Amino acid sequence: MGLVGNVCVVGLGLIGGSVLRAAAGAGHSVWGTTASAADASAAAADGFDVGTDAAAALRRAAERDALVVLAVPLPSVGDVLRLVTEHAPGCRLTDVVSVKEPVAEAVRRFAPSARYVGGHPMAGTSASGWAAGSAGLFADAAWVVAAEDGGDPSVLREVTALALDCGAHVVPATAAEHDAAVARISHLPHVLAAVLAAVGADGGPLALALAAGSFGDGTRVAGSRVELVRAMCEGNRSALLDAVDDALGRLGAARGSLASTGSLGKTLEAGHAGRLALTEQRAAARTPLRIDLTAPDAMAALRALGSRGGRITALDGAVALAETT
Repeated sequence: MGLVGNVCVVGLGLIGGSVLRAAAGAGHSVWGTTASAADASAAAADGFDVGTDAAAALRRAAERDALVVLAVPLPSVGDVLRLVTEHAPGCRLTDVVSVKEPVAEAVRRFAPSARYVGGHPMAGTSASGWAAGSAGLFADAAWVVAAEDGGDPSVLREVTALALDCGAHVVPATAAEHDAAVARISHLPHVLAAVLAAVGADGGPLALALAAGSFGDGTRVAGSRVELVRAMCEGNRSALLDAVDDALGRLGAARGSLASTGSLGKTLEAGHAGRLALTEQRAAARTPLRIDLTAPDAMAALRALGSRGGRITALDGAVALAETT
């Protein structure tokens, strides 16, 4: 068992259920709670210590000094935080919700005594519920950990350790930086997939009969539960509007060029370059470095690492072993 010790997961859908499984696999003492009786029964049948009484789970977390992981949809965060304040007010707290600024604000409002450091694993599928999860979901995935001034360095270290124990690497960022980034690489793709799926379906049975890889790949996430996607995207409204405006501007330019000259060259070249940039960053050589998490400038150093596309791959006591491009 690593640094974290006991872990209490609130919410046992795809992400929460996978955190529970992965933390258990890493040797942690884990238990969980969910509002879904079906998910609770399925998790119990798989041998996990779970139930539907969130208050009892949180009281146990307080008694055993557990790290509490919120893994509920954004609209449910406030209600769960009220329970945290009632039953485990000073707990170590993190989350795996897909937006960070609204969660941080909710913690300040509803659970101000909690020792909170936000998180978000960049992994998932279009499926949902306990049955969709797996212990290996986070293998080699990026897991954002909030590196905010004034944050608790010891809790940041524990959240980082949990992410590493789950098989991920850690990318530090502020809540605002995270939300701006995921608007472009996660939330906008959900919107575009929805539009693409609707446009394709409007082509009728023939269009759908001819649909192949590009359509299937481009619309995969449109198969996700609508209420979950709405909560994610609408919860990041401001940053997503900026990303949508950028996309609309590019689509408008593409339409104008196609109508006037018949060419899509600039649009396709820019997209090709963007895809190459992703491939090159993933394949780039990385330089190792060490960040002392107890140093006065640790949060600034972590943010600088994340902004350069760097990541934490291990912990050596209070030192983060990292690499950057």
